[in-house]
Amino acid sequence: MDIGVGSALALSAPLAVGLAALGSGVGLGKAVGGAMKAIGRQPDASGKILTSMIIGAALIEALTIYTLIVFFIVLERMA
Repeated sequence: MDIGVGSALALSAPLAVGLAALGSGVGLGKAVGGAMKAIGRQPDASGKILTSMIIGAALIEALTIYTLIVFFIVLERMA
């Protein structure tokens, strides 16, 4: 069975985006859960905790956006 490069890209690119979205969702869930637990333990430090959580969430989302950009680049090359 001969699978061409185009077929391999057509199968692997959407899977990579889905895997990145899944990882991003799990990572964000753990980050927000950890931040909520920390705020529950130390309510007076909620400002610092929320700031760190938002920066971390932005970095997690950036990785997913980079994957989406690579997907569109690969999609353009396949056409």
